[in-house]
Amino acid sequence: MPDVFADLVGQDEAVATLRHAAAAAAAVLRAAHPVAAGSGPAEVEGQPGVDPGAGMTHAWIFTGPPGSGRSVAARAFAAALQCAYGTGCGECPGCHTTMTGTHADVRLVVPEGLSIGVGEMRALVLRAASTPSGGRWQIVIIEDADRLTEAAGNALLKAIEEPPPRTVFLLCAPSTHPDDVSVTIRSRCRVVPLRQPPAAAVAEVLVRRDGIAPDVAQWAAAAAQGHVGRARRLARDPEARQRRDAVLAVPRRLTGVGAALDAASALIEAAEAEAEASVAEADAAERAALQTALGAGGTGRGAAGAMRGAAGQLKDLEKRQKSRATRAQRDALDRALVDLAGFYRDALTMALRAPVAPVHTDTAAMAEAGAQKWDAEGALRRLEAVLECRAAIEANVKPRIAVEAMMLTLWKG
Repeated sequence: MPDVFADLVGQDEAVATLRHAAAAAAAVLRAAHPVAAGSGPAEVEGQPGVDPGAGMTHAWIFTGPPGSGRSVAARAFAAALQCAYGTGCGECPGCHTTMTGTHADVRLVVPEGLSIGVGEMRALVLRAASTPSGGRWQIVIIEDADRLTEAAGNALLKAIEEPPPRTVFLLCAPSTHPDDVSVTIRSRCRVVPLRQPPAAAVAEVLVRRDGIAPDVAQWAAAAAQGHVGRARRLARDPEARQRRDAVLAVPRRLTGVGAALDAASALIEAAEAEAEASVAEADAAERAALQTALGAGGTGRGAAGAMRGAAGQLKDLEKRQKSRATRAQRDALDRALVDLAGFYRDALTMALRAPVAPVHTDTAAMAEAGAQKWDAEGALRRLEAVLECRAAIEANVKPRIAVEAMMLTLWKG
């Protein structure tokens, strides 16, 4: 079985940093509990000469573009910290339970809505302050830490400033810019920068891990622009490929104002349908579970009274589900915009005769025709329009308004 860092694609420097830190953390435990920590010669001899604490700290930030593997790196590092040998062997109970999400001392925060609130963060910090049940580390992984509200960030900051002795915080964010992570939190964390993995490395992991045919893996890795999760989805999901084909058909549909607005509506409606399908099952299960907990279907005065007082809880659930649906819609729309940006990037590189491979090999002929029609300047304006649309939506501009403005710019050039 490969070790826990095997799926961290194209990040050799980051992996070396994390391995050294995990070995240093194991040395800390051995120094504190020399008898209990002596679980075997591999733990001591595998990392000779490691000073206790050297390279290890209590708070980390993993940064990098989407698809670079921020959450993969955080989870793998957590597994290495919980590893019985301090190496991230991938075989011991600590590694296995962490990677499968069942370790009692590893908390994973994945924001389902648009933000992470202060109530959730306070409860998490309080629980993280407890003593590790397994005797190693209490670990908190926060995916998309850039979605922390200001109050939630302040609650986290206090915990990072005065951390319990065995608690480690692992934050994932696009960058260390103040818009993503507050300066005060950044100043108390060690940063592990990740880069966009090369397409060849992504293709290799798709073949090795998922058993995907090499030619399909190479196409998906290039089309996903280094995003491992998106590449896997394109390689395995026919519906994902159909949605991509529909997005890449947009440039030839833009023949006038009406066509541009129709294309915008089609893109928004497709994102809404994809988002609704992705959350429908979870929404139904949550609602059924809450109604059961509140006594739905029961008989007697007590059950009826419980259901009468359930309106507030049901309303809170609906609010959370609406927020999750909005997030899912924006994520689906962003995937479409990334594919569209890739098309105009291809047109730009072809107009400049740049010696680089196209992102979308299956639409290379259409991109070449666009390059001849628009020239480099026109292709660049269109690429910038797509990127500006992504930024506007991230800044909470209504998606329909942002997409309609983009489509009109793509038509006019």
